[in-house]
Amino acid sequence: MQLDPYRRVLALPGVRSLMLLALLARIPITAIGVTMTLHVAQDLHKGYGAAGLVGAALTVGTAVGGPLNGRFVDRRGLRPMLVVTTVAEAVFWSVAPFLAFPVLLAGAFVAGLFSLPVFSVIRQSIAALVPPERRRQAYALDAMSVELSFMTGPPLAVLLTSALSGRVAMWSIGGAMVLAGIALFITNPPVHTSHSEGPVTPVRRRDWLTPRFVAVLAAASATTMVLAGTDLGIVAMLQAANQVGLVGTLLAAWAVYSLVGGFIYGALPRGLPLVVLVGALAVCTIPAGLVGDGWPLLFLTLLPAGLLCAPTLTTSADLVSRLVPPSARGEAMGWHGSSLTVGLAIGSPLAGWAIDAGSPAWGFAAVGLVGVLAAVILLFFRHLDAPAPAADAPATGAGADGHAVAVALTDEYASPTPSGAAPAR
Repeated sequence: MQLDPYRRVLALPGVRSLMLLALLARIPITAIGVTMTLHVAQDLHKGYGAAGLVGAALTVGTAVGGPLNGRFVDRRGLRPMLVVTTVAEAVFWSVAPFLAFPVLLAGAFVAGLFSLPVFSVIRQSIAALVPPERRRQAYALDAMSVELSFMTGPPLAVLLTSALSGRVAMWSIGGAMVLAGIALFITNPPVHTSHSEGPVTPVRRRDWLTPRFVAVLAAASATTMVLAGTDLGIVAMLQAANQVGLVGTLLAAWAVYSLVGGFIYGALPRGLPLVVLVGALAVCTIPAGLVGDGWPLLFLTLLPAGLLCAPTLTTSADLVSRLVPPSARGEAMGWHGSSLTVGLAIGSPLAGWAIDAGSPAWGFAAVGLVGVLAAVILLFFRHLDAPAPAADAPATGAGADGHAVAVALTDEYASPTPSGAAPAR
């Protein structure tokens, strides 16, 4: 496997430090879910249903706040948004351990609304730092970074909660979030184009909020819906087999599969169509629950779907950066982040309902079948007209690349290099 595509991306000014900051800044975010669940269920003695409500409030707030924060960045710049959200994180996490459940429930929504949008800021900055012909590799690195964060954050949260207390774990998350906000403020990564995409000028939302862009968001939601359902299906299947102690091991293996898949995908000469990746991920998820009592086979049956996780997320982020003009990428990446959040919010209840109505195998089947249906529906977007080149995109390059935009969902895409030569990827 050639490493040259990744070396070229990491050699670009600012990319290496951005990737390191992304990895560290996301760790506390990945620890929020398990920390809040343990706090509500154990410290407040409200049970896991109540913990789910708090998680849902936080999720809804984050989904609503993502596009708003992104639009704030587009209009006012990154640093003013960082000041507001970092202060909000500091206030919420400093008082959260002392809040009664009703107040915590309302506070979780507000905290989500003003949460530090690390994921979308990093992805927007990647689009600013990396030229279009290198972005697939950059977003593959970003997806691998996300997997490493998820492999680190939740175990650290459990360790802090069990060794010290839930209060310490919550304060640790708050402190880490504040440090992340300060680090982003100091480094101030670029969020508008720093390469040859043309001048950054305001555009109307209707110029870029096209059916094709909405289709990419739908594909992103379908992706995380399948991932959330798989997560719950793994837990349910191992619990039914009295092997709960292996949940962490299997989830870690699944994350490693995704990391490997992202690495391979970024090194490929060309990308794959988003609709194909979503459909393949969904199809490969369905058989994961058919192992019956042979739960050790889960390590094998999850491999194909696991390899497709990071590539699918990589492609959706890459397409958002291509379909939207630079001056609107903040809001667009906010919508992308919200679509990922919505998918997570749908996947867990859908799989849970199927598991309760049938068996753990039905959890995998439910999200897999809905994912296949979503991929089939997305095929209809193949016949939509491509959006016109954005007002602030140049006459040549990614912004006007008809091949990249017109068939982004259903065909392989590759932006031409400025010289007109074959793309390096």
